[in-house]
Amino acid sequence: MIQNRSITGWPLEKKLYQLIFGRLDGGKIPVPQYQKRILRLVRNGIGGFVLFGGKKDEVRGFNAELQAVSEFPLLIASDIERGVGQQVEGCTLFPCQMAMAAATDRFNPNDVAILEEAIQAVAREAEHIGINMPLIPVLDVNKDPDNPIICTRAFSDDPEVVTWFGLLYIEILEKAGLVSCAKHFPGHGDTAVDSHLSLPVIRKSCEELISTDVMPFRAAVRHGVSSIMIGHLRVPAIDSLPASLSRKIHTMLRSALGFEGLILTDALTMKALDDIPDASVRCLNAGADILLHPADPDETVKALISAISSGKLDEERIDAALSRIIRRKETLRDAVTRDVDFHAHAALSSQVANKSVSLIKCTPGAVPLAEGEDVHIFMAGDRDPASMSPLRSLSPKVWMLSGQSNYPDLRNATTIVAIFTSIAAWRGNPGISRNEQERIRRIITSSRKSMVLSFGNPYVLRHFPESDALLAAYDATGETQKTIVRWLTEPGVLYGKIPVTFP
Repeated sequence: MIQNRSITGWPLEKKLYQLIFGRLDGGKIPVPQYQKRILRLVRNGIGGFVLFGGKKDEVRGFNAELQAVSEFPLLIASDIERGVGQQVEGCTLFPCQMAMAAATDRFNPNDVAILEEAIQAVAREAEHIGINMPLIPVLDVNKDPDNPIICTRAFSDDPEVVTWFGLLYIEILEKAGLVSCAKHFPGHGDTAVDSHLSLPVIRKSCEELISTDVMPFRAAVRHGVSSIMIGHLRVPAIDSLPASLSRKIHTMLRSALGFEGLILTDALTMKALDDIPDASVRCLNAGADILLHPADPDETVKALISAISSGKLDEERIDAALSRIIRRKETLRDAVTRDVDFHAHAALSSQVANKSVSLIKCTPGAVPLAEGEDVHIFMAGDRDPASMSPLRSLSPKVWMLSGQSNYPDLRNATTIVAIFTSIAAWRGNPGISRNEQERIRRIITSSRKSMVLSFGNPYVLRHFPESDALLAAYDATGETQKTIVRWLTEPGVLYGKIPVTFP
């Protein structure tokens, strides 16, 4: 914890660095020149970093070194929606937020206890390696089935469900002494455009936006969320400018919702703002406190100094943002050294993933598979499934859909189509192509019996209503695949409840 200090008399350059969170590449930590560059930014007064990648012990040690050098505590942020293992090797990878919702009956105390334990595990690992600002939870309400960047990162397409899960995350993270971050205000769930690639436009009325997308954020503010990330998206019903540059949208957050915490931009390297000059200056003028991940922190500081000199940016705006940052840093707890049971966390992650597998449809007699049944497995999607996939235990007849032009005679066969998809930045594609959809339909109609399994985006299943069975898993871990193999071969029950709707 730091003592309350006045910002009066601070050099302008030092103030500006404090508003910037640069990129920290964990994989480059062993490189001496890279360490020197990061340490120089710390001595210049940078406010924090957003961490990507690295190995557990190296990241932990370097974060501790950075904090020891810094005059004020650094806010170390990271996108750990799936746990610290999403970024840092050696830490636990948990299921995505949609899988967490699928695995949890919020009216079942046992389910809720498991969810709470999982969130606490994420918090413990974050604290262990020095992440004090996890960029979670995602509070977007995923209304567009073709959303290429939110999708399974959202809890649900129901704002009430999103709110319930989001508040539990916020409560546990804040109790752990971490700076929770709700994102992406005013809502990134109803678009088919990835803001990493271009600027999404949310074509809703103001009333629709407030009743659906803004609802979880309003509740998060009341529940004490420490920070909110503004999305790079445009809502014409409110402003012609992108939300991150819109004073109207920042004012909505401050005045209408009463938010007094930290407002940060989404990453400034994203292409949504590519055509906008002086984006950093305009984000601060709109009301942002933190500039997240500019391409070059030093050049950003120079641009801000130039803007202040020319009258494009008011130093009072800088002081207001700085005061808010310092005020939150003053409440940070000192780091606590404690052991973390990574083995127990891995078991917990597997438990949640297995509970999340959701049965969407199953016609009578489709399962279990009979001994000697002629089973053909087709693998499709945007990821190359592992050659040792547990699904291969079901049959030696495995075909890759990509590049496959001639199919065997399937008239007396049972076909299992496994679709592997991933939701990731810069891809712009949430599922499978129309060509793949058509080929899968041909396989289904050519077969005696068919099943379609989704590993990743569950919305792909809506294209295959004629299949005898539809199952949604939300990732492709070996344990999740084994859960489905057991269900296909032995009488059993799947406990997951898909938290989104589609025809």
